[in-house]
Amino acid sequence: MADPSTYRPAPGTIPEAPGVYKFRDSTGRVIYVGKAKSLRSRLSSYFADLATLHARTRQMVTTATSVEWTVVGTEVEALQLEYSWIKEFDPRFNVRYRDDKSYPVLAVTLHEDFPRLHVYRGPRKRGVRYFGPYAHAWAIRETVDLLLRVFPARTCSNGVFKRHSQMGRPCLLGYIDKCSAPCVERVTEQEHRDIVEDFCDFLSGRTDAMVRKLEKDMQAASDELEFERAARLRDDVAALRRAMEKQAVVFGDGTDADVVAFAEDELAAAVQVFHVRGGRVRGQRGWVIDKVEEVDTAGLVSQFITQFYGEQADLAAQADAGGSPVPREVLVPELPENADAVAAWLSKLRGSRVDLRVPQRGDKRALAETVARNAAEAFTQHKLRRAGDLTARSAALQELQEALDLDTALLRVECIDISHVQGSDVVASLVVFEDGLARKSEYRRFAIREAATEGDVASIAEVVRRRFARYKDEDPLAGSSVSTETASAGTPELPGIDPETGRPKRFAYPPNLLVVDGAGPQANAAADVLAELGITDVAVVGLAKRLEEVWVPGDPDPVILPRTSEALYLLQRVRDEAHRFAISYHRQKRSKRMTASLLDGVSGLGDARKAALLKHFGSLKRLKAATVDQITEVPGVGRRTAEAVLAALGAGNGEDT
Repeated sequence: MADPSTYRPAPGTIPEAPGVYKFRDSTGRVIYVGKAKSLRSRLSSYFADLATLHARTRQMVTTATSVEWTVVGTEVEALQLEYSWIKEFDPRFNVRYRDDKSYPVLAVTLHEDFPRLHVYRGPRKRGVRYFGPYAHAWAIRETVDLLLRVFPARTCSNGVFKRHSQMGRPCLLGYIDKCSAPCVERVTEQEHRDIVEDFCDFLSGRTDAMVRKLEKDMQAASDELEFERAARLRDDVAALRRAMEKQAVVFGDGTDADVVAFAEDELAAAVQVFHVRGGRVRGQRGWVIDKVEEVDTAGLVSQFITQFYGEQADLAAQADAGGSPVPREVLVPELPENADAVAAWLSKLRGSRVDLRVPQRGDKRALAETVARNAAEAFTQHKLRRAGDLTARSAALQELQEALDLDTALLRVECIDISHVQGSDVVASLVVFEDGLARKSEYRRFAIREAATEGDVASIAEVVRRRFARYKDEDPLAGSSVSTETASAGTPELPGIDPETGRPKRFAYPPNLLVVDGAGPQANAAADVLAELGITDVAVVGLAKRLEEVWVPGDPDPVILPRTSEALYLLQRVRDEAHRFAISYHRQKRSKRMTASLLDGVSGLGDARKAALLKHFGSLKRLKAATVDQITEVPGVGRRTAEAVLAALGAGNGEDT
């Protein structure tokens, strides 16, 4: 635990201008990023009496060993720089407004010749239009099912679409008039795209215009005595009205707003957002976050808006999506101190004026109260559901530290596992847990080289040597008692930090505990390698699968943890995650090897073209099912080579059918 007074900058050296600051730990890793209207005032508050600090703030300043800052011209620049640094460095003590679940959206694949409607979760893609998010996938399917009567767009996968095109007959939806069946050319490509665009317009809020158009067509059909057509149009109007009823009408003036509310205590806060588009609630989102420092509701508003809309703007830019993710109004429970700067920043993201305000009366005030009730309910449910999780993680780390008689807290745990089949395709995984939670961005995988034929013990030793040799290369002070000189301003020259990007190098952050999958021999091998490298501040244990015994290097008897021990549960989770990650890499390697062996005898097909084929088709199964013409689309592969590939895979003559 570091003493904040050892790196506290002299008060007179800190400027009073607005800016952004970074706290770094002993390895140079950024652990917290913040902004301030006055850097001197804000930074001085972190170096007050530790007993008066917020619990998470106290943990942060005692973990840090240096602080640095960057002066900016305006508060808007500070907002932009703070968001950029949080996104770049992903500091462990910063709040990140990430959903604890992936909300489903309705995706419309406008980039395809025949666009498709489908439920989707995941990152945004170019050429796809998204509606939502929705709280449940069934809500999307229910709405789409109602609207397909009026907008019979394609909803099938590419595989189903291709299969029915080859068969020459549509699927069930085509027979019951819930699909216009472009697969069998009942409609042209342009006619189908017009249907999809009308569908998008309806979901975008042009509901009244669509209903009026159908009612006008219905009346015209009735006047022309086309009663069957008029009846169909009547049913279409009824279907649209039912779909509209499923989305609560909030405002009659086409309001475009996000309504934000918080429920909080001194340690955590719940956030709820209702997305109102075209006067209707189109989606809802929620987060629960831990407070890093003592912050009021106005401060939470500033933090949330900066991160949420910055992230949404980045996603929209990456997906080349039309429109702006920032609405015309953002309704909040309290205005932050820098409300004008936040509003200006939002306006810049949107490209037009954005109002940031507190609703005072009327329908908007009533909706804000509804969102606040949702936030309070979500916070209550979260505390009931997660209180045990935080307690269990803390208890597990403390219990494990005591069982292994370690001096330092187990902030970071790494685990190594080996995977192979009878000594072939030997690979290893390295997974990382911080504060008892998986940190997947830090995972690493290894293809075993020298020790591939010597067994698991030698493989463990090779992985440990490679991992910690890289650690020593990237941090020359690794394992020594020399501390890095702290800096109070500017950019410090720190080992383990890439001078160009300012981010930690791949292996620059060491674990407090290294777990290896195995018993005494594996643990001893790992400990011997660390001793050879002169690294003495990393504890090592082995976890044997059969009896779940914990083996300490050099100890003839294992440490037996109770079966109900939280420490044992934590070790099992770490070991199982390493096993899963190793197996997935092994299967990938084995699949590539098997594919390569099948294609080894194909004349004119070298390693580069093999790799190009696999990358293009994604799997051996898809390559085998491809036609000669499809294979020749791969650069460098001619028709004769394509025929030879299909012959080698036993896929018939490879002719198009």
